[in-house]
Amino acid sequence: MNPRYILFIHLVVNDMIVVTLTVILFIVSYTLYKINVSVCCIYVLFLIFTTENTPLNLACMAVECYIAICLPLRHTQICTVKRTLMLIGLIWTTSIISGIPDLFITLATEPLDFFHSRVFCLRKNAFPHPLLVKKRDITYITFLVIVWITIFYTYFKILFTAKTANTDAKKARDTILLHGFQLLLCMSSYATALLKDALQRWFPKNYADSLFAIYIIVQILPRSISPIIYGIRDNTFRKYLKRHLLCKVSKP
Repeated sequence: MNPRYILFIHLVVNDMIVVTLTVILFIVSYTLYKINVSVCCIYVLFLIFTTENTPLNLACMAVECYIAICLPLRHTQICTVKRTLMLIGLIWTTSIISGIPDLFITLATEPLDFFHSRVFCLRKNAFPHPLLVKKRDITYITFLVIVWITIFYTYFKILFTAKTANTDAKKARDTILLHGFQLLLCMSSYATALLKDALQRWFPKNYADSLFAIYIIVQILPRSISPIIYGIRDNTFRKYLKRHLLCKVSKP
């Protein structure tokens, strides 16, 4: 019933989807190497949706921390369960609206034989139209600006409050700072397209290994920070974590 943990659960589920899909794609890339374009398009679309969800979810969690610390009397009125679920729906809607035009443009511009061919499953191979590259860059820059403005605004507002408030505000300030670091790692995925192209030219024989290294840095590291923020630093979450890890039976 806590909006903060609802957003966190959504973040974890979203990250589980990302990791599962990318692991499957890496297994396919090392075994089959190429797959059908239609299957690749579906995989890439889901990866676009879930990858873009992560920074938007982090921004919403930062706003929730800001309301809890800077507007404590209105927190229960603003951050309700219903509004939190609506916010999650808005996050998914934004990501879908951002990614689904790639499919429509590809369907309109590519011949039917293209969807029966086999490719190495990357976004640029599944959606090869040059216009989609520009559209992707514009979308990423827009998301980057909006989310970073949100992170900076909430951090400095909480920082100002923490100077004259209790330890909860200071802890929230540190949490926002960790969100910023996590977001920085997530946003590094927006620069991987150029890096992948460079690695393909420099190391054509070890391209799959290069993709795996980028995957660890860009996809796994940012998603390993969330358990630290909420599994170790958060007192409430730590209490339940200990209970389940140690298989303790709660008293009625």
